[in-house]
Amino acid sequence: MKKKVLIVGLILVVVAFGAYKYVYKEHRDIASEDANYITTVQKVFGEFKANESAANAKYANKTLVIKGKISEIDFEANIITVDENLSATFTDKQSESSKVGDSITLKGRLVGYDGDLLNQIQMDQCTKVE
Repeated sequence: MKKKVLIVGLILVVVAFGAYKYVYKEHRDIASEDANYITTVQKVFGEFKANESAANAKYANKTLVIKGKISEIDFEANIITVDENLSATFTDKQSESSKVGDSITLKGRLVGYDGDLLNQIQMDQCTKVE
């Protein structure tokens, strides 16, 4: 009887540990991931305008390295707008050396496209690629 209780207890511990690991996975480190696509803001934006569902299937939740020109900067919110069509939220505070009109290459996770309200591609967890 003691042996059965020990085995059942061991099984419960293993199942509980597995469930814990499944629920509390490590967060993705986008900065260290390889990019799924290297592209430009205009190319990705054009694909979303042409066929939003196909572009979502291709780019959503993928790591992108994307190039364009800075059109707006919000240092307090860590958001840079690129080519007026991409809103990029950065993980770290941006240096104030970046200026509107500068070319920028950034790496981040594409969240989606807001065609109804802002008409912009949304990215988060962005870092500047030098």
